[in-house]
Amino acid sequence: MRPADLAREHGISTQAVRNYERDGFLPPAERTPTGYRIYAEPHAAALRAFLALVAAFGHATAGLVMTAVHADRPDEAFTALDRGHAQLLRDRETLAAVRRAVDHLTAERPGEPAAVLPTSPGPFGIGDLAHRLAVTPATLRAWEAAGILAPARERPGGHRCYGPEDTRDAELAHLLRRGGYPLEQIAAVVRQVRTAGGTAGLAEALDGWQRRLTARGRAMLTAAARLDAYLSPPVPDGAPAIVNRP
Repeated sequence: MRPADLAREHGISTQAVRNYERDGFLPPAERTPTGYRIYAEPHAAALRAFLALVAAFGHATAGLVMTAVHADRPDEAFTALDRGHAQLLRDRETLAAVRRAVDHLTAERPGEPAAVLPTSPGPFGIGDLAHRLAVTPATLRAWEAAGILAPARERPGGHRCYGPEDTRDAELAHLLRRGGYPLEQIAAVVRQVRTAGGTAGLAEALDGWQRRLTARGRAMLTAAARLDAYLSPPVPDGAPAIVNRP
């Protein structure tokens, strides 16, 4: 196969195929005496696996997985995939908590206290909370500037202290931010949850994020199948199965 043959299947450029090989996402190609690349079915299978991983886990994780596989470090590759699945589970749990809050808010009667999201662990310093969410402290400061977070300040020193409700709001913000929502809209959502204001917009946003989580779960299944196909080369008739590429 030529680079164009691999590229055509996925609607990408031949240069992208060359770049993926250069970066270790595909195994090295053989060369003709004049230097042209020659690809075979394993390269096509690797490309299918890599692009499926990109769709499911993102470019960084997909690249890490494929380079680890080609460096014969399978545990490193599987650990990266495990982290992606753990993040999806955490997103589902956060979404479920938000939905419970919305259900309570919608069912409230006049005169009753506002329902709130189930509290999260805390207190945290800014570094610890940033590590928990896999964001930078600068991101938390930006969310604070946007009105999403309002941590207390410790004395002396004035260090930020994020209590359980602050952590809950940060997890909600992180969930919606990954869904592509702007900071201004996230701030409004957090205020709605805090004050038991209108929830129709929040419910609609959560329905959209639920669909994204479902699509990501399906994409992870597809990626797993493509990666397994790449790691398990075809077995000739009558030959014993080989489960791992050398």
